[in-house]
Amino acid sequence: MIKPPPFQPARTRPGLSAAQRQLLRHVSRSFDLSIRLLPQALQAPVAIGYLLARATDTVADTTALPLDERQVLLDLMSEAIAAPSTSVPKSHELSRLTQAFAAQQTDPHERALMQALPQCLPLLFSLSQADQASVRQVLGHITQGQQLDMTRFGPGLHALQTEAELAEYTWLVAGCVGEFWTELCGRHLPGYSLLPQEEMMRIGRSYGMGLQRLNIIRDAGADLAAGRCYWPVEILAQAGLTPALLAQATKTPHTDTLHALAPLYTQWLENTQAQLADGMRYALALKPLRLRLASALPALIGARTVALLRQAGPAALNQRVKMPRHEVHALLWRIALGLGSADVLQKEYRKLSGKPLP
Repeated sequence: MIKPPPFQPARTRPGLSAAQRQLLRHVSRSFDLSIRLLPQALQAPVAIGYLLARATDTVADTTALPLDERQVLLDLMSEAIAAPSTSVPKSHELSRLTQAFAAQQTDPHERALMQALPQCLPLLFSLSQADQASVRQVLGHITQGQQLDMTRFGPGLHALQTEAELAEYTWLVAGCVGEFWTELCGRHLPGYSLLPQEEMMRIGRSYGMGLQRLNIIRDAGADLAAGRCYWPVEILAQAGLTPALLAQATKTPHTDTLHALAPLYTQWLENTQAQLADGMRYALALKPLRLRLASALPALIGARTVALLRQAGPAALNQRVKMPRHEVHALLWRIALGLGSADVLQKEYRKLSGKPLP
């Protein structure tokens, strides 16, 4: 197997122990590559924020457990994150519920994450006051989105109703992360961008929302099987479709349903591609090399994933589509050999997406 190029992380990741860094690698998939590439000043707040967000996401997403239990635990976790001191409210109850929840996890890495939560929460206090405030703010938005998700998707099949609900959700769980990332850059790396901060906030928000739209379409089949439909009812109705028809198509592929879905599927991918292009514009505006690479990588992997989804068509509802690991490693080698230049990144984007930047 091709090994990734010798991108070296910063010497330390302040605030995280070696065990916590290993835990982060196990639960963060490809995003850990971006975290390791970040300038050292950004690594701790981004890593800590991501680790806690993955813990709350695990609670929100474990549909095998009763909704009321997950809501109580997520509320307690939100209160602990927002607490202004290491004296966490209802800490004994939080610890008890967390360990009980961890014992019911089938994924060993998510189980380990939940078991380690009591040690992860104090990591917030290793950050500066300004970074603590930024992490708490972004996690407040994310947990609000997760709570909305649990409220909207109870037992049975449920769907978002409007495009406005979709936009709200993608901003709460991902668009705000683009803003958080940009806020940290402005604080720690003065003069980091070729574009004004306001424009970086705008395209950073769009970038995050695009990555979440990509997650939605990539995971649509599994979500429908779990009773969650993120395709808004008002959009499906335009093609004579319903969430129930889509859910049925994940069990028994129906040619008529998939044919009717095709125009909406194509449009969804086009909209996602446009937001990922904002992500590439964001990355190309960055001056520090490590920051540019860290920011570009999700867009490049996303562009290839969109191309694979386009190739699969609506039948992707019944497949698991993702960029193969060997392709990711080869991409890293090509970027390294090109020294991460803007020209190389643009070339890779065109190659992976099949489209130039607008």
